Formats: sequence, C-alpha cells, structure tokens
Amino acid sequence: MEPAAHSHQEAPTPSSMEKAEDLAFELNVAVRDINTKAVLELLEKGADVNSKAESGWTPLQSAVQANSEDLVRLLLDKGACPHARKDNGGTAFTEAGIAGNVNILTLLLDYGLSVNYHDDNGFTAFMEAACYGREEALKFLYSKGADVNLRRAVSEENVKLHKGGATALMDACSKGYFSVVKTLVQEMGADVNICDNKGRNALIHALKEGCAKDRYESAVAIGRFLLDHGGDVNSKDECGKTALILAVEMQSPDLVTALLEKGEIDIDDADEEGNTALMVAVEKNDCNIAELLCKKGARTDVGNLIAVANRNRAHNMARLLRQYNATFIPETLKNWEPNSKRWRDQLKSLYQIYRPMIGKLKVFQYIQQRIRYTSQGGIYLGLYGGTEVAVRISRSTEGDKEKRFFEQCGNCEHLLKLFQFEKARGYTYLCFALWEKNLEEHLQEPEDQMDCKDALRMIFKAVRELHSLGFSHRDLNPSNFLIDSGGKIYLVDFDNKRELIEGKKELVSSDLEALSRLVLYVLTGGSKPLQQVSTEDLAANSPDYSEALDLVSSLVSHDERGLEGLSKHPYFWSKQTRFKFLKSIWNKIKDLQNRKAVFQAPNATESFPYPSWTKQIDKDVLNIMQKPQNRPPFKYSDDVVNLLRLIRNLDEHPDSRISNRIGDHAEYFLKLFPALTIYVYNSVRQNPKYSHFADVQDPSL
Repeated sequence: MEPAAHSHQEAPTPSSMEKAEDLAFELNVAVRDINTKAVLELLEKGADVNSKAESGWTPLQSAVQANSEDLVRLLLDKGACPHARKDNGGTAFTEAGIAGNVNILTLLLDYGLSVNYHDDNGFTAFMEAACYGREEALKFLYSKGADVNLRRAVSEENVKLHKGGATALMDACSKGYFSVVKTLVQEMGADVNICDNKGRNALIHALKEGCAKDRYESAVAIGRFLLDHGGDVNSKDECGKTALILAVEMQSPDLVTALLEKGEIDIDDADEEGNTALMVAVEKNDCNIAELLCKKGARTDVGNLIAVANRNRAHNMARLLRQYNATFIPETLKNWEPNSKRWRDQLKSLYQIYRPMIGKLKVFQYIQQRIRYTSQGGIYLGLYGGTEVAVRISRSTEGDKEKRFFEQCGNCEHLLKLFQFEKARGYTYLCFALWEKNLEEHLQEPEDQMDCKDALRMIFKAVRELHSLGFSHRDLNPSNFLIDSGGKIYLVDFDNKRELIEGKKELVSSDLEALSRLVLYVLTGGSKPLQQVSTEDLAANSPDYSEALDLVSSLVSHDERGLEGLSKHPYFWSKQTRFKFLKSIWNKIKDLQNRKAVFQAPNATESFPYPSWTKQIDKDVLNIMQKPQNRPPFKYSDDVVNLLRLIRNLDEHPDSRISNRIGDHAEYFLKLFPALTIYVYNSVRQNPKYSHFADVQDPSL
C-alpha cells in the first residue's frame, strides 16, 4: 500500500479588504503624481474615491494640494466628498486656501462649503491664504464673506494653555508678507490691535520673527506700517517683551526710533526676566540703539549695565553709559512670602523682578501675571506699597468712570471695593484687595467645603447692596462672585453690564431670576453649568429641600417680598428658629375660634402635606402625648392645627420618656415632617388677616 500523498495548500488570495486598501493606496499615489489616466483606471477597478491615506488625506485633498483643477473636477464628478476631514480636521477647502487657486476655491464653494469653516486648530482657508501669501485667494475669499478678524478657534483645553486666537493679519505679519498685510488692513479693515490668546497683537507677531535675516526688512516695513495704522505699542509677547524690546533685539534703529516717537510707550518696561530695552541693547553691544534710548530718558540705574559692558569688553558702551549716569545698585531681596496661597508663585516672581513703579504700584501687564480676563481687558496681580492687590488697567476716561462706581461701593460689605488707584500715561490703575478664587472655581475643588446657607446669605446681601445703589447687575454668574482667603464673598462687575434701575422693575426681576439659578448652582455644588442646572438636580433628602424649592420658586415668580423679604426666607433660618416658629404659631392661634382658617389663605394652592401625620409619628410618643401625666387626656386628629399643638405641648411640657426615645425635639420633627415649616409659613403669610404671624426674627440673618 502506497503512503498517502501530502496535500498541497495554495497561498491564500488577498481578502477584499486588502484589495480595497491596495487600490486606495495606489489611487492616492496616482493623484499626487497627477496621473489622470491611472486615476481613472483605479476608479474603474473599484478604488474608493473617498478612501483615506496617512493622516486622513483623501484623493480630493491630495488633488487640491497638487493644484490640479482637472483632477479636482474629475474626483468631484466621481463622488468625492468635499466635506471629508483629515485627522487634523482640515478639508479640501482649507487646503485650497494654502494652494491659493481661486478656481478650485470657487468650485468647492459651489458644493456648499462654508467660507469660514476651520480645522481642529482653528485655521480657515482665509487664514491659510494669509499664511502662505496667497493674495489673490485672500481677496476672493474676502469677497465671499470671509471674516477678516476671525480669531483662531481652539479647544477649551488649548485656550487654558493660551494657544490659538490668532488672526489672518497676525499670520501674514509672522511670515513677513508686507503686501498681504497692507491689503488686509487698508482694503479689508483688519483690526491691528486684536490679540491672540497669549496677549500678542499683529505688531508683536511681526517683530518676533524679525531677527531672522530673511525676515528683517519685511519685519521693519510691517512694523512701521502697523505703527502708522494705530498699532498698540504696549502689547507684549508671551515672555513679557514689548515691541520696543523686540525691536532692540532685532537691532533695528529705524523701528526703535519709530516706537520712541510714540508718546504712550513706556521706555523702561521690562520683560519677565526684568530686562528693559536698554539692558538688551547693552547686552547686544549696540551703541547706536543704546544712545537713542538714553537720549529719550531710559533709566540707567537699574540692572548691572556697566558690568555687562565690561564683560563684553565694550569700552565705548561703558563710556556712553557713564555719560548718562549709569551706576551699579546691588539689589538684595528679603525672603518675602505672600499672604495669598493661590497666587503665591506669581506674586513672588513679581516681587523679585525689576518693574518700573507706577506711584506706589508694581504691576506687570503680561499673561503670566493675569488672573482674570474680562471683556474690558485683563485683571493683573500687583503690589501696592507691599500689599497684594488685583489691578484693573483702563484708559483714563473709562477708568475714572469705573473709579466713581467702585467708590460708591465703599460702605458695602459684599461688593468689591476700591483699595487704591494710580494714574500714568493716560491710564488708570484701579487696585482691589486680592481674592483667592471665584465661586465657580471654589465649587469645583472637592477639598473646599462650603456652607451653602452662609454663602447664599452673602450672595443675597451682595445683590441687595448693588440694588440699593440703584443698579441691576445683569450678569449674576458664579465667576462674578469672588472669595477671599477668609471665605468672604464679594460681587463684582468687571464687564460693565450693570444698568441703572430707575424704576425699571424688569431689571430687578431679571436679577432675581438669575439668582434663582445661582441658588440651584450652589446647592448642587456646581455639578452642572449654571444654565443647565434645575430643581431636578436637588437632593430630595436634603434637610432644606422644601425650603430651597420654595425659595427658588419665589425668586422666579418675582415674589412681592422682593430680595429684601426673601433674604429672610425660611431657607435661611436655623433649625432652632424653624422649630420655635412652629411652636409659636400654636401660641398665636390657640385662642381663636376658627383656628383652621389661619391656614386657608384665599389664593392658597398647597394642601397640608401630612394628612395622616398621626400614623407617621412614633406611636409611643403619640400615646404619651394623648395621655399626659398631671393633665387631662387629649386625642390628636390629622390636621395641621393638632400637629402644631402637639409640637408646642411636647416641647413646653418635656417628658423624659419621649426625650429618651426621640432625642432632640427639633431634629426629630423637622426630619419627620420636612415640608411642614414652609407649608405653615406660606399659609399664614398668604393669609392677609394673619400674615403678621410669619414675621420671624432670626439672629443668624
């Protein structure tokens, strides 16, 4: 018998998936080679016109990158999706902005693409065209509605890292496209003073790249052009360098001269390392620029200028500095420790670096020292005569107006008050006592425990104080309530949204509605954004649940009590006050013929929440109360009058048998009947004949 032959296995044929991947790869290669014949053949073989190569590139995007109008048309006719996104969110349209081909841009717009669409890094086709100097494409996109002042939109995480926010003008400035810059400003009205998320305007973007040899001439031309068109000379880069410092680093006497001619410039401003423009000029041994600065009054008594010149063997520089009274003043800093824990590192840095003083104020207006951004500008850390402060910097006209408002807050306990102020070079520097965090930040930190009732008392008082000054706030959100190191809460309006009330009740009502959302936000620990939180998010087992619901409802309904009356709402009462209130009601109604009438207000909508309370209460307690020692027996019925009578009698005639069983009386009854206080309070308050029964004096209010 012959042995069985070994079976022969053929190599497996490629799967359909592998074939598709191969075709897709070949299609993208053919497109990038602009091989129209190969593209058609591959499509006929079944290649996916919308397949993606590395980094998510589609054939259509590759055709646009190759600047081939014929291939773009072909692929679109074959079903290519113009909306497909690369891994970075870019589309064929943003790629067309880079290529600068107006015909391709026109073709893609006909497919319904948005002219202001941006990729994941915030780049639009308009920005890409500016970035690559595609002036014809730029003009075309502008004619189609491109937003010339659109800032680079990035993720919230990147915003926190100060990324993004740049405009097309900044891109053109960074790349040195002078012609594009002129077109953007003169023909399209680009704003030269918009800042990116690092606080840099177009002038800073131009000068930061000016040190490169191939960018020097264009940077100087762009810089002078921006200065002639109102560029703000006090903007800084991410290292705190002003335009003047950057111009000195470029070693451009023309730009330095142009900047010094601007009256608003601070010649002695310093960067984050404490270097002034003169210090930079000395370090670079640029005598021409150093002399320009000295003639304009640059300080020579800060920094070790002579030592630097000597180290560089720059005898001419040392001689120049001595002509302008340069001296060596060693600075010895004591081991200073700020009071603020939150801002400790920034304050120590501010304390240690050189800054030109503004009166008694030391402040550094740059991003690392900024503690809050507002629609009116930044709030910065400062040291006023050694005191830690928050500084708001405004043009003198606006600053004087703000100063007058904050001075009105001087006698208010929970409105942010002005500490001191300084004026210099057309600016007003308003200084406030430094806070640690705002309400939103406080609630987001689990280690920070907040007494909600106490916090809301302060919040209510702050709003009442603002109303008493005649203003409605119009923006009662958690970020506008500031908390100092002692836990005290202050209300602020840095965005100037407040309005004079002047009899406009709707403004007050609007604040009360906003306050209702804020109450819910605080009570829910900031677990949801302010505009999303609702009463459904409240914990139903909270001891203040019923009172909190009623307080929110009262605020929303524009209750006739107003904020003054609602500040005395039962929600704010202590446990003992609530229990004393319930006891007091029986004492007030016991001699009335029709006691039940007290709880039957004409417009009452709520019914007694415990119609079977005798079945809810501890049976032994009820039996003892119905057969008390040394008093005649009494049978309690299931109504509010009898429940109040029992509460009053139990507390006024203590029985050790009951106390041993239920413990603290107030604790027991308020937990067993949590909605009783608010029901009784609203019932008597809404009854015109007995509303005075609801007047309660709580020392804690």
